[in-house]
Parts: sequence; structure tokens; C-alpha cells
Amino acid sequence: MLLPLDEDDGLRWDHVGEQVDRLIAAGVDGVYTGGSAAEFWTQSEAEFDRLTAFVAERCASAGMPFQIGCAHPSPQVALHRLRRARELAPAAIQVILPDWFAVSDREAIAFLRRLADVAAPVPLVLYNPPHSKRVLTPDDHERLCDEVPEIIGLKVGDGDDAWYEAMRPVMERVSVFVPGHHLASGHRRGAAGAYSNVACLNPRAAVAWWHAIRDGLPAAMSTEARLNAFLSEFIQPLQREYCNAALDKLLATIGGWCPIGTRLRWPYNGVPAEHAETLRAVARERLPDFTPAEPGTTSTSP
Repeated sequence: MLLPLDEDDGLRWDHVGEQVDRLIAAGVDGVYTGGSAAEFWTQSEAEFDRLTAFVAERCASAGMPFQIGCAHPSPQVALHRLRRARELAPAAIQVILPDWFAVSDREAIAFLRRLADVAAPVPLVLYNPPHSKRVLTPDDHERLCDEVPEIIGLKVGDGDDAWYEAMRPVMERVSVFVPGHHLASGHRRGAAGAYSNVACLNPRAAVAWWHAIRDGLPAAMSTEARLNAFLSEFIQPLQREYCNAALDKLLATIGGWCPIGTRLRWPYNGVPAEHAETLRAVARERLPDFTPAEPGTTSTSP
């Protein structure tokens, strides 16, 4: 879920509803709210409660699994959010480690142990992005899974072949989710799936690509190569000026599948909408299966 905003940084609730409906119609494996793309650190507690309840109700009615992110730089706020989210019966609750000071091993275990106890019987997914104050090693992940067996998933930035080999014991125990644009190569090496930035571009096409990956089709790897070529040339250079949430909204605007917009909440900058229009023309040439001819439609090609 991305956060559609009006000119005063208020939530566009009509566009939230449309977004959930389009994700469900695209056939994704689940809907997740409360992540970086939803600018969780900017949400008031009232907004968090309304947004999670709205998504939970819409997904439950459609039989769509959903997950709630209770990430927050403050461990106290994260714990309060988790208590309320638990009552909505999500498939899992996603959390991050406290992010002002880097936590020690003992502090990380104490934090996650308490969250798991409060969340029960809802399991946890630990998100450890590359920009975390403490980026966990494969050994760290294995130790945390030993101490907190309620962790059923890890969302991480992946690495090279040596990283995947070191993560193998972890991947045999829990689901490991890697960046969306590495999904084909990551799945071949044991990753379970992705919280997909590719679905930001076009959820229906991302689902078709995922089916091709699971079916072992050779085209799946060539699709990954095309996606990474486009991202490395046109999107990743923007990381020098814009945060990842801005790039997710940029991809959604290029894909044109839902009226989300490129605006981010103050003080963060979104990529100008006119730049998205320019990149849409490039994407139609490079990624025609992920970029429809007209905004508001979705591709069906794998």
C-alpha cells in the first residue's frame, strides 16, 4: 500500500479504497500496509488506526490475506500500534528494530520477545532494510529466530552468492523476502518472495511474472534483466536526491494503474510528476509488459 495524498498532505481515502480494490483484482498473494511506501513514520495514530482498519476490512471481505506493519522508530509507539493491530487478526505483523540508537543483541532479543508475546497468536515478520542503523548478518538472523520463534518471515536486502549460502539455514526455517527486482534470481537461490517494488509499477504484471518464476520459465530471468536495466539506468540514480518511498510512488505513477501521485509528506520531496511522464515513455519501450498504453489500465502479459 502506498499513501495517496492531497495538496495539504491529507490522505485521499477514495484513492486508498481504489488502490486496495485494484491490488485484490490483480491477484497478489497479500496486501501489506504500514511500510515505507505508506510513509509509516509520518502517520498520526488516528491515521494509522483508520488506515489499517480500512484495509483489514476490505481484504477480509475479499478473502485476501493482509499484513499490518507496526514499524516505528520509537519502540513504545511500535508496541502500542502492535497491540491495536493484533485485534484486526492480520496474517502477520511486520516490525523493525528500534532505529535511533543501534540495538545490541540483548536489546534486539528483548524488544522482539516482548512484541511476540503481545502479538500472540499473530506471528511477526522482521524488516531489516539496508539503511537500518544495524544491518543484521545471516548469523544474527539465525540467532533471533532461535530466541523468538514467532518470527516467520524476514524482509531484507539480499546479497551475493556467499550471502545466500550463509542464509540457507535461515531460509530453511522462515520465509525470506528479497527486493522485488531480484525476485527471479532470489527465488532460484531460496528466497520465498518479495514485498514487491515491481508491484508498485504494475501489480498485475508483477503477479504474472511471479507465476512465470514459480513455473521455472526461462523468460522469468530475462524479465528480471530488463527490469534491473531500467531501474539501474533511470530510477536508482534518483536515490541521491529522493528516498525509496518517493521512488515507489514514481514507479506507481509510471505504471499508471491507480491515482496515487508522486507527492510525499513534508519534509520529504517526491519526484516531479512531469519526470514520471517522461519515464513512462521510456518504460513503454523497455518494459511494455509492465507499462500499459494508457494510465489507469493494467497489463496482463507475463
